Amino acid sequence: MKALIKKSIWILPLSIIIFSCSGNSKKKKAAESSTEVSTITLEIEKPQLTFGFIKLTDMAPLAIAKEKGFFEDEGLFVSVEAQSNWKNVLDRVIDGQLDGSHMLAGQPIAAGAGFGRQADLVTPFSMDLNGNGITVSNDVWSKMKPNVPKSSDGKPIHPISADALKPVIDDYKNDGKPFKMGMVFPVSTHNYEIRYWLAAAGIHPGMYTAENVQGQIDAEVLLSVTPPPQMPSTLEAGTIYGYCVGEPWNQQAVFKGIGVPVTTNYDIWKNNPEKVFVMTKKFIEENPNTAVAVTKALIRAGKWLDVPENRAEAVKILSMSQYVGADEAVLANSMTGTFEFEKGDKREMPNFNVFYKYNATYPFFSDGIWFLTQMRRWGQIPDTKPTEWYSETIKDIYRPDIWKKAAEILVKEGKIPSSDIPETDGYKPATSDFIDGKSYDAKDPISYINSFKIGNKD
Repeated sequence: MKALIKKSIWILPLSIIIFSCSGNSKKKKAAESSTEVSTITLEIEKPQLTFGFIKLTDMAPLAIAKEKGFFEDEGLFVSVEAQSNWKNVLDRVIDGQLDGSHMLAGQPIAAGAGFGRQADLVTPFSMDLNGNGITVSNDVWSKMKPNVPKSSDGKPIHPISADALKPVIDDYKNDGKPFKMGMVFPVSTHNYEIRYWLAAAGIHPGMYTAENVQGQIDAEVLLSVTPPPQMPSTLEAGTIYGYCVGEPWNQQAVFKGIGVPVTTNYDIWKNNPEKVFVMTKKFIEENPNTAVAVTKALIRAGKWLDVPENRAEAVKILSMSQYVGADEAVLANSMTGTFEFEKGDKREMPNFNVFYKYNATYPFFSDGIWFLTQMRRWGQIPDTKPTEWYSETIKDIYRPDIWKKAAEILVKEGKIPSSDIPETDGYKPATSDFIDGKSYDAKDPISYINSFKIGNKD
């Protein structure tokens, strides 16, 4: 049933609006221009919505859009519910139990490219850049550390490559012990990032085939799936010796004194895409205005999050039990412009979590194609594909047209400047901002795949 909201323009006087929603405590929201605010409301097809997320700091745009009233401004009444693992997230969106969700960028891509459960999924919004790290146990770090170059103050020089880990893995192999590490899902950014980091040092992370869906063929490091909140306890138990995960679970290892982050994904690929917001193609087709309204609210949330003065409040919101539920001190370690490696070795890292700048919210085709190249590289896409397949596949999944509709309305409302809408064909320029210096051009994915020593060749 359509909400009784007609497309209109409301001119609001400069004032503070006091409102409440769904039993939440009253919130204050200042008008967003010095004189007046224009709000363009759409005819919402489905105002009552339920969205999912996993307990990670990069779900922040959802929490902020709800807590700051951005969803409500669009005539949306949203419930935001934590999910147990990434498979559950995917299944519940496909089955219609969730209207949309915080999701791994690789999940909608794999669903449309032939790996795992198939479905027509769409992302109109990229949730963030960067935000992940690779952590090893204290024991492994003690063995890596002699191999790591040091600065004049005796601290490790970053980024730390997996070259420092290679002798440790060799020692395990000589002792007849497999070296085990964790990642969060087979099509997660984390899986591709830890593989990239290892392979850049000549360490084989294993291949996938139709018969071996664990991805451990020829592997020198055995990678397995562990849900993000369970990473620290699994490391502490000795089941794995390291992992790649999003925050706050690297900083939690430091906080608990059980592990040391050795690199971040910012150092593996500078300003890399991370999570996305996903809905089904069916939902988008049946509720086009709702999809635009949701995207508007999330863009506003990303913009709010990238105001440095707002990060302390964001940490308090994320620490609430219904969101990430981690200690504020742990969340603040990465959310307020720093990142702690060894205990006490806290470094400035202003771009560790990016939610808006650098066009972070725009779903670039080139970002999606990178994931397709890694799926092909490691055998999740088993057969050679022509160049055009990569662009055709991603254009069914990444929907910058929806993002642009939302952003253009926000410009008219005065909520974002027109300069925040990128002039683009959906492709970023070629970049070599990777830990191994490889050049990535999304318009030539085959050459990129063939440039690696380890992995499939086309």
